[in-house]
Amino acid sequence: MTDRVQAVVVGGGVVGASVLFHLTRAGWTDVVLLERSELTAGSTWHAAGGMHPINSDPTMAKLQQYTIELYSEIEEISGVDCGIHLTGAINLADTPERLDWLRMTHARGHYLGIESEMISAEEAARRLPIIDPSQFVGAMFDADHGHVDPAGVTFAYARAAVAAGADVRRHTWARRIERAPAGHWRVGIYDTSRGDLAGGEVDGEVGDWLEADHVVNAGGLWAREVGRMVGLELPVLAMEHTYVLTEPMDTVVAHNERTGDELMGVIDFGGEIYTRQEGRGLLVGTYEQAAVAWQRRQTPWDFDKRLLTPDLERIAPSLDTAFRHFPALADVGIARVVNGPFTFAPDGNPLVGPIRGLPGFWSACAVMAGLSQGGGVGLAMANWMTTGNPGFDVWAMDVARFGDWASRAYTNTKVQENYRRRFSISFPNEFLGEGRPLVTTPIYPDQCEAGAVFGDSFGLEMPLWFAPEARAVEDITFGRSNAWPHVREEVAAVRGGLGLMESSGFAKFGVEGPRAREWLTHLVASRVPGPGRIALAPMCGESGNLTGDLTIACLPPTTGRADGPAETVTGGATANIGGHSGSGERFVIFGSGVAQRYYERWFDAALVGWAPAVTYRTLGTDVCGIALAGPKSRELLAEVADADVSNDAMRFGSFSEFDVGWARVWCGRLSYTGSLGYELWMPAGYQRHVFTLLRERGRAHGLRLFGLHALNSLRLDKSFGSWAREYRPTYDPFEAGLGRFVRFTRAGDAGEDFVGRAALVDKYGAQGGGASGGSAAPGAMTLRTWTVDTAPGRSGFDAVGDEPIWCNGDPVGWVTSGGYAHHSETSVAMGYVPAALASHDVEFEVELVGERRAARLLDGCLWDGVGDAMRS
Repeated sequence: MTDRVQAVVVGGGVVGASVLFHLTRAGWTDVVLLERSELTAGSTWHAAGGMHPINSDPTMAKLQQYTIELYSEIEEISGVDCGIHLTGAINLADTPERLDWLRMTHARGHYLGIESEMISAEEAARRLPIIDPSQFVGAMFDADHGHVDPAGVTFAYARAAVAAGADVRRHTWARRIERAPAGHWRVGIYDTSRGDLAGGEVDGEVGDWLEADHVVNAGGLWAREVGRMVGLELPVLAMEHTYVLTEPMDTVVAHNERTGDELMGVIDFGGEIYTRQEGRGLLVGTYEQAAVAWQRRQTPWDFDKRLLTPDLERIAPSLDTAFRHFPALADVGIARVVNGPFTFAPDGNPLVGPIRGLPGFWSACAVMAGLSQGGGVGLAMANWMTTGNPGFDVWAMDVARFGDWASRAYTNTKVQENYRRRFSISFPNEFLGEGRPLVTTPIYPDQCEAGAVFGDSFGLEMPLWFAPEARAVEDITFGRSNAWPHVREEVAAVRGGLGLMESSGFAKFGVEGPRAREWLTHLVASRVPGPGRIALAPMCGESGNLTGDLTIACLPPTTGRADGPAETVTGGATANIGGHSGSGERFVIFGSGVAQRYYERWFDAALVGWAPAVTYRTLGTDVCGIALAGPKSRELLAEVADADVSNDAMRFGSFSEFDVGWARVWCGRLSYTGSLGYELWMPAGYQRHVFTLLRERGRAHGLRLFGLHALNSLRLDKSFGSWAREYRPTYDPFEAGLGRFVRFTRAGDAGEDFVGRAALVDKYGAQGGGASGGSAAPGAMTLRTWTVDTAPGRSGFDAVGDEPIWCNGDPVGWVTSGGYAHHSETSVAMGYVPAALASHDVEFEVELVGERRAARLLDGCLWDGVGDAMRS
């Protein structure tokens, strides 16, 4: 028998049940949840049940807050008791750095609506008598912390969904998932009530089939296995996690009797420990350093409501810390030890969203904090599936943030590192060491020798700054690190002379075909550049909000060479676009490197109905880049290029193809530094030749290598934004200051329509305008830049992102990014505030590590507002 439904959710834990509930709330009632055993039988049933809104990512924090607030509602709808205990919690800091992190977390709460309070260690001990205040330097009280009954929450979601029309099928194994010729999904199901779980293979017996337009992988411990049914290897791994339940404690009982309240929870960042009251004792959990991965290759199908062998010796160092920090624990016995597996992604955040190349197949897994995040994950999934838009910025948990480089071995390494750091604070200049170096370019050894200090982005090693000596490291800090004076010198070299930087970290795509221009015209909101030109191109979704911050280049017409046309030259740069047919124009798209898979997914969907008249190819690190910047960059390029690079021959925005030394390169005349600059692109095999040549010939011009830290300082001079910071799906291009690139009418292009145009016209009118110019839409936000009053030199703090922006005593916005603009000698913050407010003469403040600092709103940018340096 075959049934047809709108969607099948695979997995009956708290996440799968939440997705099912939210789908029904969004109007999809013909949906089915399949659970191989009983609901909660994987990880949910043994979860500690903690919930809290605290997260270093503001969007995740808001979703966690939503989840907590949802519990009372689903309890009322379903009639199922969720066991809600909203006790509040004390977050403890045992070092000044951890206290700074808490201050920053407290500050974010001002604009997120999360209630918290900074308190002393002594006050923390007064409120929570198990604490030894001498072990800590301060604390933060979180009012929205608590715990719930994991089974109660899961059954509440499920019962509410069933009441709305959904179907929950227990003892039903999704044994096979395959794509039907018509494009929908077929799910082969098997009745497990007969007890046949242990020996069953995925391609074994199937009783019935379900057909669905959508399948959601909410498989939890079996998410890898569910993904493998469709040829997908997800970066997810389960870790053993232990918590203990103590015998009754006099301190707990006395507190309950004295106050009439349950004991608050605790998060001890230094000890990697969390506690809460359980009965008349405590539940004490730890993320121990001796982390142990569970089932690295295959999760047994018959693992059903089972625990793992306790190993108190493994967590003994953590317990020793707990006895020191919470002396009352030292004299109490352990009543029970719970050791069970939970799944993690390499960075600890969920893996949510549509899967590239598998239309209608969705991921909702690696949600290790399911009782804190499950509601938000379900909301995002339901929005995304029913409307095509998650409804808010979900980058922190988008499955597209990982590429093919996130192999099983890499995942194993990074998940264990993340587990050990579960409660560790993260510094804005910190790049974790496990799984590195992974992806490198040909000039990586040369840059190491030159003193490069590297960070990683989308698996690729990129220089952050250059130290006087090799193998230097950067001090991790919330303030200005040991990199500060060296970055300052790199900035000075670019502004006053000549700098060279590797630019291979961009995502790069080749686009061609007879309808390539027409497709791009439909895809982006700007005018598509003509042959031999390169231009910025915002890309929008149907809602009009940003889905990409791109740069598009149109290759110049091919000119003949002695050894044949450029596109047929063996090893030539154009050969990397792959099988150029000679029909139609050729384009190259550049975008943020971390968004490569995200863009691939978007392009795939946008190509439906256009292929084969349009094709694209991801160039990746097959094509590498080198950027030259500074007033002397033209002098150096003229010495090594077999082309006229004068301002008359190669004006700003040109995109050319010529030889540098013995290598054919693409050259775009533009620079993210704001100075005169050129970006050179070449096949990876040629990069070291070009790099060596430029360094050798550049010595006479004072060439200096620079990295991403200097680039950040330089772009702050110009108020240039970047993807995932200033440019996010939360904002439309007018709010983000990109309205000047939007063309509602594009004479000469094939049609005027583009994705999102109707929504933008409805919001701003056919003439545009918006928050960046003209009248703003009601409630619109606007991106602005401020200088911030901070301490001079290395001793101060700069904005890094997510700090609140205050106006007249109220939090009105948030910082997206910031830093020190060395050339302009000032600290800078970029961020969003209401557009109407930014048009008035008001006083602003930016809160840096718990202290409000005066901030001056800029009219434009700090340096070269008319852009003469780039264009001269």
